[in-house]
Amino acid sequence: MAILFRAMTFLAALLGSGAFATAFAAGTGQPQPWQMTFQGAATPIMEQITDFHDYVNIIIIVITLFVLALMIYVIFRFNEKKNPEPSRTSHNTLLEVAWTVIPIFILVAIAIPSFRLLFAQYDFPKADVSITATGNQWYWSYEYPDEGISFDSIMVPEANLKPGQPRLLAVDNEVVVPVGANVVVGLKANDVIHNWAVPSFGVKLDAVPGRLQQTWFRAEKEGWFYGQCSELCGRNHAFMPIAIHVVSQEDYDQWVASKKSAAVEPKGKMASAQE
Repeated sequence: MAILFRAMTFLAALLGSGAFATAFAAGTGQPQPWQMTFQGAATPIMEQITDFHDYVNIIIIVITLFVLALMIYVIFRFNEKKNPEPSRTSHNTLLEVAWTVIPIFILVAIAIPSFRLLFAQYDFPKADVSITATGNQWYWSYEYPDEGISFDSIMVPEANLKPGQPRLLAVDNEVVVPVGANVVVGLKANDVIHNWAVPSFGVKLDAVPGRLQQTWFRAEKEGWFYGQCSELCGRNHAFMPIAIHVVSQEDYDQWVASKKSAAVEPKGKMASAQE
């Protein structure tokens, strides 16, 4: 038992060191080098996912350490040298009831927050912004049906990246949403199954041809948040990222106005040319 205690102390000290602290540091919006945990949460759903993950991990660690300690105790307490005459005990009613009932309580303790999380993910609030995302080989198309805005979002090649743009994640036309708004995203695909995933939002849902599926998020932080297609969809599967820019309501209104004017301007120029 002393050896086990020393090993646990050493592991705790190692995890608390600066090297491991850097490795476990979670970025928000995009992955970081040597990151080993979830990306930072930017939505209430992702916060619940992170909390549930940590909660279940604690249960797993406690059970694992208990079983390890029990095995070590049995190895040393009931070895052949200390027990030349083996016990003839065939059963123990109290013990058998305990190892049946205790796991039931553990599973119930895991199931309750799990069901709460599932309910929160699929209990859609009233949409402040509606977006339709369509997966194509190999890019995303977006439509804001209430605003009459639509555009394609294609990955920026590495040679064309601007300072600050992340490799394999930057796009030419990003999704823009206001901070604090309930955004409902309809997902579909034109060819094969794709998957729309944004880790910091806790969103990951298949885009299936012939079917419209929905998910939602409410970003509570402004900034850039990236994701990728997470369903193997062909040769350029790794090159269809998702970029979402969360801005203030004022900036969002300006963006909508600029998109609408850009869509109207070419028609106006064409009409003038015909006259």
